[in-house]
Amino acid sequence: MKTILLAGGAGYIGSHTAVELLNAGYDVIIADNYSNSSPEAVRRVEEITGKTVKTYEVDIKDTEKLEKIFQENNIDAVIHFAGLKSVGESIEKPVLYYRNNIDTTLSLLECMEKFNVNNIIFSSSATVYGEENPVPYTEDMKRGTCTNPYGWTKVMMEQILEDTAKANKNLSVVLLRYFNPIGAHESGKIGEDPKGIPNNLMPYVSQVAVGKREKLTVFGRDYDTKDGTCTRDYIHVVDLAKGHVKAVEYIFEHKGTEIFNLGTGTPYSVTEIVETFEKVNSLKVNHVYGGRRQGDLPECFANADKALKVLGWKTEKTLDDMCRDSWRWQKNNPDGYNK
Repeated sequence: MKTILLAGGAGYIGSHTAVELLNAGYDVIIADNYSNSSPEAVRRVEEITGKTVKTYEVDIKDTEKLEKIFQENNIDAVIHFAGLKSVGESIEKPVLYYRNNIDTTLSLLECMEKFNVNNIIFSSSATVYGEENPVPYTEDMKRGTCTNPYGWTKVMMEQILEDTAKANKNLSVVLLRYFNPIGAHESGKIGEDPKGIPNNLMPYVSQVAVGKREKLTVFGRDYDTKDGTCTRDYIHVVDLAKGHVKAVEYIFEHKGTEIFNLGTGTPYSVTEIVETFEKVNSLKVNHVYGGRRQGDLPECFANADKALKVLGWKTEKTLDDMCRDSWRWQKNNPDGYNK
């Protein structure tokens, strides 16, 4: 049985991935400083799976403490989720983002080299395609120009990992470029729990529906899209988590760097998300339309053929599922994990 270290594994995507890995028979270790997550999420992962998760409260930048984890455990692969992820905050605090996100990657790579761990899966983003590339995005496109420091950290970390794999012929790197994860586990026990005002659409919609926010502002309705609002490739977080399991299966048979888009390939508009959420949950979401927001692209969606061909992975859940599961989580946990 292989042991997988999830750096930043108590967060939204990490916790769902922990469930799927445990259900697939892997041992899971979570290292997290809980700056944007909660120990309660890990407790609920154990509740859902009936399995124990070894945890360390540690800042991944702290190489000395990270080494202790590698010393105490026989780690077969690392999934790197750790990092700050707010686009807006990254514009306000670029140094914080560059220091935190890049340092976590360097610390992991240093520890992996010291303890001869040669498999890493990186939590990347569609933001690396930038503004120049046409949709749908394919993995062979060059990384583009990002509109914010958060995006640039993803570009830089991908480059660091690629360069390290070129230098170390034993290293296997898989870069997973996420599109727009939404939804929650069907149990309603784990889901997205942003601290403060949500930066992403679905938790904002859910918080308006549950009465925590007065209204949703939809930024821009004059884009050249089907209904004038931005379109994105929304993917159910459980489908995304299962993509990580497939990547783990693949990484032990591979050397060098490989990139995979994890998306549905189907763009949905902001208006479609709101209307579908209202329809499947039989409620109304108070929303208004405002001006365009700086840095928003009109369209962003994946070509996910490579993940199907190489990993045997494809999405299974529908937009209705995403909206229904998001609401079940929010309704059951109006204050997130802070019950």
